[in-house]
Amino acid sequence: MSHVLPTHGRYAYSAITQRTDYDWPEGKRLAVYIGLNLEHFAFGQGLGASLTSASPQPDVLNYSWRDYGNRVGVWRLLEMFDSLKLPLGVLLNTSIYDYCPEVATAFRNRSDEIIGHGHTNSERQGDLPEEEEKRLIECCTSRLTQEERTAPKGWLSPWISESLHTPDLLHEAGYTYSLNWCQDDQPVRFVTRRGGLWSIPYPQELNDIPAIMARYTSGEEFGNMIVDTYDEMIVQSEAQPLVMGIALHPYIVGHPHRLRHLRRALGHIVADGRAWITRPGAIAAHMDALTVPGEA
Repeated sequence: MSHVLPTHGRYAYSAITQRTDYDWPEGKRLAVYIGLNLEHFAFGQGLGASLTSASPQPDVLNYSWRDYGNRVGVWRLLEMFDSLKLPLGVLLNTSIYDYCPEVATAFRNRSDEIIGHGHTNSERQGDLPEEEEKRLIECCTSRLTQEERTAPKGWLSPWISESLHTPDLLHEAGYTYSLNWCQDDQPVRFVTRRGGLWSIPYPQELNDIPAIMARYTSGEEFGNMIVDTYDEMIVQSEAQPLVMGIALHPYIVGHPHRLRHLRRALGHIVADGRAWITRPGAIAAHMDALTVPGEA
């Protein structure tokens, strides 16, 4: 007995070894981007990553540990990004504009790409009815456009939380790509009910929340993961153009003992010089410009 399992209908299976070849700009074969998550959390309620097991609300320990990222960690990271001359994709909760607008200004002044990341990571958007999710996306898009003077092109849902309608709603709100899915090492063209949407690979391995908070990887081990991934993918990319994302949170890697190893790892990539170090929006734009439509 056999039966076809339910599927999402967004893309068909495609083996990475059997696809049309193409290059990144200047003939580069590996695109590397950093996704820096700038997040703000409600006090005394809602979700949030935890340094220790959650306590009854108000959970002062875990709230203040996360707040360290916006008060201290993000500024240490900014110094490092400036010294290495690294461009960024900044995944921004719009609540940052209300709580610590100086943080958003600092990245705007660097001309970094500002990417939609919901209003707060205290909430999951996938739990919302379709009309409420639509309003959330529209409200965040409006605020991002107002503050940045340009409409965002990319979106990462808080907690990677999607409903069955999220890709459709993002396309209809004017987004050209999503970072929610981690199913590939190349951009994948998603089908939505009214058009196409790029899925740009967003890492759940080179991501400090699952690596450090869930698996208890040390700062040194996380740095080694970045170096090892880069060294392996730069070789793999001789056969296929690839995307390597690195997902970071200031309240995790902004602590001194982790920052030192992160600086070492990112410095290794910069010094090697073979990768296209870029932003997610530039990857999506490059795909749009190619005659290769991407695998759907």
